[in-house]
Amino acid sequence: MFCLTSAMQYYLYSYPTDMRRSFYTLSGMVTNMMARNVQDGDVYIFINRPCTSMKILHMECGGLVIYHMKLESGCFNLPVFDQSTHTFQTSWQDLMMMVQGVTSNKKVKKKRRKNL
Repeated sequence: MFCLTSAMQYYLYSYPTDMRRSFYTLSGMVTNMMARNVQDGDVYIFINRPCTSMKILHMECGGLVIYHMKLESGCFNLPVFDQSTHTFQTSWQDLMMMVQGVTSNKKVKKKRRKNL
């Protein structure tokens, strides 16, 4: 069962992650690279280089849980963030927009060509 809610804190790791990593290495990345404690109940999001696979690490009452989503086509639309940091705090709404493929960027209007 999907137990993530909007009341939780969400952190996106800002560098590409090897999707072969599992519980111990992802929790080690949270501790060492993101300077967070995985046992705080926060949610940690990891994306691979081509943005086609996402892992979400979360501590529940029974232990660590990983949610893994791999896209058949397309890629995740990541929010704009400062890449000089290892951690980007995001929200439940941003996570849902990434999963559903919705972009929050405004559309760029192109100039129309005049027919002569």
